[in-house]
This record gives sequence, structure tokens and C-alpha cells, in this order.
Amino acid sequence: MPKIKSPAELSKHKTEVLERIYGKEKIRIRVHMGTSGQASGAKTIYNFFRQELEKRNIEATVISSGDMGYSFAEPTVEVKLPNEEPIVFGYVDKLKADEIIEKYIKNGELIDGILPANYRSI
Repeated sequence: MPKIKSPAELSKHKTEVLERIYGKEKIRIRVHMGTSGQASGAKTIYNFFRQELEKRNIEATVISSGDMGYSFAEPTVEVKLPNEEPIVFGYVDKLKADEIIEKYIKNGELIDGILPANYRSI
């Protein structure tokens, strides 16, 4: 194995290794469905994403997870595009979910409703 000489080379090598292990990275959408999320309608948003992404032929994984600490902004949705940091959207209703699909997922365009990260990835 050749020596890695820069952070860019390390990042490229990491991406290649992860693709070999897990396959090509897909879009991942996590709908937070803790108690406050469920009370705010997260199940409806979860179903909306699953149905709409399939209708629009967008290959993505939609999963549910527990509370992420954004109870004040439920329902919240985390969107992870390939090779990008995850972004959390708050106060997501069907209109906002549609906007997330059309503008952010399809075009990479940032939209209103992004919540600041309250954690750090390792």
C-alpha cells in the first residue's frame, strides 16, 4: 500500500474502502420518531418519504430512529447525501418534506429549516 501524503488522499482512500465494504453510498433519510416525534406526526412524514421517493425513482434508504434531542422542532428529519455531512431539518410537514426531496435531495440546494448540529461525528 502506498503512503498517504495528504488529508485529501486519506479521504479518497477512506471513500474507496467504505465503497468496497458497504457498496456505493446511497441517500439516507432518518425520521426521528421518539415520543415527541410521534406525537408531532413523524409517522406520517416517514410514510410520505417512503412513498414519494419510490414514486420519483430516487434510490434512498428511509429509516426511523429515536429522539435526537430536537424535541422543540419535531418532527425532525436527518438527510445524508453521499459524501456529504448529514443535515437535520426541523418542523417537517408534508410540504417541507416535498421541498426537501425536490430542492435538497435532487439538486443539492440548501433550504430553510436546517437545525444546527448538537453533536459531532467521529
